[in-house]
Amino acid sequence: MPNPTTRTEFIQNCLRRLGAPVIEINVDPDQVEDRVDEALAYYWDYHFDGSEKIYYKHQVTQQDVANKYITLPENIIGAVRIFNIGDLITSASLFDIRYQIALNDLYQFYRQSMVPFYMNMQHIQFLEQILVGQQPVRYTRTKNRLHIDMDWERIDINKYFIVEAYEVVDPDVYADVWKDRWLLRYTTALIKRQWGANLGKYSGIQLMGGITFNGDKVYQEANSEIQQLEAEMLSAYSVPPEYMIG
Repeated sequence: MPNPTTRTEFIQNCLRRLGAPVIEINVDPDQVEDRVDEALAYYWDYHFDGSEKIYYKHQVTQQDVANKYITLPENIIGAVRIFNIGDLITSASLFDIRYQIALNDLYQFYRQSMVPFYMNMQHIQFLEQILVGQQPVRYTRTKNRLHIDMDWERIDINKYFIVEAYEVVDPDVYADVWKDRWLLRYTTALIKRQWGANLGKYSGIQLMGGITFNGDKVYQEANSEIQQLEAEMLSAYSVPPEYMIG
């Protein structure tokens, strides 16, 4: 069978891994959908292919100024920082440092070293960090609100904020997500654990031909597989956490 490219094909692939249609998988379709959503949520949180860095553009409204925060879309799971609202070296006037350097000294660059220019710009950026600093932000994905700690009265309506953020990779848009081998195995294990939990309600009942339900064994096997897959995710597919010093 070809690799799945839709949610339906993905689910059918997982069920075949469990033995369907030869074996009846005693799991309700809604339960299967829940397990797929659970697997995707874990995939988005930890897999390095589950989310991507983006630069989200937001136009400030009067409501934003009144709220003192901006609302981000549901598919954004993290906001890191915003581009500087105002600094020492960025402006739209003749007094912009970069403009003055280009106006007065650019003609000399073809016969002079670029090292002094580079060192001066590094020094200016250092002064900017000391005198201006990063704009403090606070974000919680459960609220989808990016709080920017500043004087909102100095922000013009219709001004744009550029937010460095992380957005989940939507499998309905990028079908290659459904082909991910780890996601297939993890979702299959979650469905198997659900299957074992369902069968566990009838443990010990003997069917015709001497067959008995053993839901506890199915549940324990699936639970062990899930633990192994989650450990594999953290060791092989996750970006190592960064240390914050200071």
